[in-house]
Amino acid sequence: MGNIVNLHRAKKAKARAAAGEAAAANRARHGTPKPVHHLTKARSEKAAHDLEGLRLTPDRSAKD
Repeated sequence: MGNIVNLHRAKKAKARAAAGEAAAANRARHGTPKPVHHLTKARSEKAAHDLEGLRLTPDRSAKD
């Protein structure tokens, strides 16, 4: 025979777990300091620029 489970408590525990996951996602998205955010953006833009500079045939659709 299985264990007796209080469905109200199980429902609350499931809701708390979902809220915790959502909070973790929000912390990851909004929790980065502005200097770190700008540095990451600058590095990705530089990498894209460097990669574009190494193309053998220029992309005619991209406008500078």
